[in-house]
Amino acid sequence: MATDRQVEYLVVAPHPDDAELGMGGTIIKLIRAGRRVAVVDLTSGEPTPFGTPAKRRRETAASSAVLGLTMRLNLGLKNRELEPTLRARVRLAEAIRTLRPRVLFIPYWNDAHPDHLAATALAVDARFHAKLTKTRMKGEPHYPARVIYYYCTHLRTHADVAFAVDVSEHFAAKLRAVECYRSQFYDGRGPQAGAVVEYVTETNRYWGGQINRTYGEPFAVRETLGLESVESVL
Repeated sequence: MATDRQVEYLVVAPHPDDAELGMGGTIIKLIRAGRRVAVVDLTSGEPTPFGTPAKRRRETAASSAVLGLTMRLNLGLKNRELEPTLRARVRLAEAIRTLRPRVLFIPYWNDAHPDHLAATALAVDARFHAKLTKTRMKGEPHYPARVIYYYCTHLRTHADVAFAVDVSEHFAAKLRAVECYRSQFYDGRGPQAGAVVEYVTETNRYWGGQINRTYGEPFAVRETLGLESVESVL
């Protein structure tokens, strides 16, 4: 039987703001369509040059409100030292067993940021670990049917994209969610204030152009995806 904590889609983010940057428009689109979406931030994202733990919590809460999220967890793993350890795997696997998503969104597997790479490995391991029986983990076994990779990458390279989601109607709200993180993208940045937001805008405009839409968010897969009908393809 479903519970209030169970969701259809779970986004695993290395730090608060990664989910917004990579797939904020898709999160908004799913929620406004009545889908149940949750985000699990693995770390607090702190320390950063102009942030504090309290400021980051306020920014995350404000951004979550813009996205429309009613379920967002933080596992409290250590920023800058994130590793796919067994202990961390159990923590994330228990979240998966509790939330029971059908689809797991995790960071793209190629990145310059060690935390992002660790988050990808950790999420892949936790997906498998969550289905184990005869274990002391909380919750009942669960195995998300699909893993989809989103781009929160620090690499400036052409992505290995499988598909892009049209987020044209939701892009303005995505930017409002991203801009909640003032300590990360504006405070103390001088002439570079807002540069990350501009980069995300241009990137999403590019991928929108690839699907004949104004804005798009790209995604990758490693497992074959099935379509109920070709009518779902733009």
